[in-house]
Amino acid sequence: MAKNKSKLIVLAVILLVFAVLSYFIGSREPKVYPNYLSESPAPMGTKAVFTYLQNEIGETERWNSSPNLLEKEEGQLLIMIEPFFIPESEETRQYREFMEAGNTILLFKTNPQGMFDLKTVQGGMDAEEIITLNDNQDEKKNALLPAPIRLDAADEDEVLISDEAGPVALERPVGEGSLIVATAPQWMTNDLILEEDHLPLVLSLINESSPRTILFDEYIHGGENDASVVTLYPKWFLLLMVQGMLLAILWLWYQGKRFGPVMQVREEHVRFSDERIKALAAWHLRGKRFTDSLNIQADYVKLLLQEKWGIPYSREWTDSTGGLSRKWTSADEQEINRFAEGLSAALEKETLSKQEYLLWSKKLDRLRKEVEEG
Repeated sequence: MAKNKSKLIVLAVILLVFAVLSYFIGSREPKVYPNYLSESPAPMGTKAVFTYLQNEIGETERWNSSPNLLEKEEGQLLIMIEPFFIPESEETRQYREFMEAGNTILLFKTNPQGMFDLKTVQGGMDAEEIITLNDNQDEKKNALLPAPIRLDAADEDEVLISDEAGPVALERPVGEGSLIVATAPQWMTNDLILEEDHLPLVLSLINESSPRTILFDEYIHGGENDASVVTLYPKWFLLLMVQGMLLAILWLWYQGKRFGPVMQVREEHVRFSDERIKALAAWHLRGKRFTDSLNIQADYVKLLLQEKWGIPYSREWTDSTGGLSRKWTSADEQEINRFAEGLSAALEKETLSKQEYLLWSKKLDRLRKEVEEG
């Protein structure tokens, strides 16, 4: 018992060391972020521009809730960068109510077709190249455009940034507020924000509405829907939980708890018959009743011969040589005749020596095996 407990303690220590090492090794691996998250320091994240605006303006926050919770006070700017999904009609209506109350949504999306009734057209270069753009002050800016997509401006829209192929950014009035759309979300990424004239272009779009508060919309990147056990709890806690479950299973196993159906022990089925056979064999050996034992064995073999080989049980051994010759392939005719005559003589004796008994018992056992095997 003490030896088993020491083994269990050693195993628990090994598992604990493995958990600690896994935590420290795993914590050194860089965290993988989805694209365009404002908390992501990865090349495709937007933490750089978020931090810059937070330092320069101050009132810059992340918005992770549904649009129905947005305050309707005017002067707010909600920045949406490459949404992972198109909001449903009810959510779109709530975003519109937010703009109609005097606020602005700045949407960066490569192809905004289908959002807020926006339309796009094909135009520009197929490959990603540095091109020259004109802003609303008619100044030249160099920038990278990710796709040959241009906006289809309506009569009430004001074109803010464009090139020869068409509008790249525009502003559309919505009630007391407005919707600003740009087809270059890559301008906002950590990797490209300082390349070319991306930062001045982004700041010009942000300052278009002179906001007092800036919100980065993370709801459109999964928001409230991406909470899971893995994200809700820290890694060290999850590792401890897993190790605790393993230790609990080992403890229950050590205590002798069974999992699954309880199978009936085989000894309960065969114990009586085995003990009876052993007791009967011991009684024959102690009483030297070799003749009785040999007769019982020979009688059983004759029953098998009738069942398997069709040799009548009523025949004497000497009368069964014909049938045995046809079926007993491992013995020749002379050997079968000697076997039948010798066995008949041994069975007729009143007493047998132990040597004679073992000899004929072995021969009968050989015949029995051949009959049972076919």
